[in-house]
Amino acid sequence: MENDTFNADIIFIEGLKVSPQSSSPAFILLLLIYILIMVSNISLVVLIAMERSLQEPMYLLFCNMSINDVFGATAIIPHLLSDVFTPIIERHIHYIDCVVQAFATHFHAGTSHMVLMIMAFDRYVAICNPLRYTTIMTHQMVVKLSVGAWMAAFMLVAILLVLTIRLTRCRRAIINPFCDNASLFKLSCQNLLINHVYGLSSAVVVLGSSLGSITLTYLRVAMVSLSSKNKALNSRALQTCTTHLAVYLIMLVSSFTPIIMHRRPEWADSGKVASVLFHVIPPALNPVIYGLQCKELRQKIVSVFHAKKVMNVKSP
Repeated sequence: MENDTFNADIIFIEGLKVSPQSSSPAFILLLLIYILIMVSNISLVVLIAMERSLQEPMYLLFCNMSINDVFGATAIIPHLLSDVFTPIIERHIHYIDCVVQAFATHFHAGTSHMVLMIMAFDRYVAICNPLRYTTIMTHQMVVKLSVGAWMAAFMLVAILLVLTIRLTRCRRAIINPFCDNASLFKLSCQNLLINHVYGLSSAVVVLGSSLGSITLTYLRVAMVSLSSKNKALNSRALQTCTTHLAVYLIMLVSSFTPIIMHRRPEWADSGKVASVLFHVIPPALNPVIYGLQCKELRQKIVSVFHAKKVMNVKSP
């Protein structure tokens, strides 16, 4: 009886189908991407934290995105790395660990959308209402908005997973590369209507809110920049819009990929690769995109490297 109970909590997870010949290249690639994510995002956070001149609303919001990206990548990539050299039939995960990973992946996605909405609002105020920017986007306001974004994502995902873990399980196999909510509730043979309704509703709320607010925000920014004769303002608005929209488009594709994969089982194998890529590529690209687009960050990074180079030359 104890063995049956124990076995019921061990979930078979198929993961990525990697041939023995491709195991080493896949491991090295994922490891390099993970190192890039950790180094670039943590370095960006440390730089902003140490430099008082960079402790402005826009850069503090960058910190939110970087911390969230480190969290999301850590929830997925180490487990994928451990599975690369493990035969598919031996890939198992404890149910509790699977729930934690599912929570982390959904929480990362939800927080990303929330933070991008705040970043869009910040740029809207900065470009469309620059005289009131310092009075609206205070440090206290940034903290409140950031905490609100993380808490909103936490509550939505917590309810999502609570509705799932209440279900009894009659299956033990997950075909995805990592655990998510849909994979977990598919382990049950109970009525899943509530899970489907809440899951779809929460996705519509998050995606609809972010898509609607960001679209309206940048349309307003574009209108202001087009009606302005200030070339500096136009250049700044164009730079802001292209940067944020590029990141947001990646996030949208990342959000829809798991949904498509679950709805179309025949796309499972290619969907696995796409799902992994869209969970690891954005965290690797975000600090690069924002770092290259922001003049102040570029100058500070160059000055730091220059100072280190001078110190190395002077040292015996």
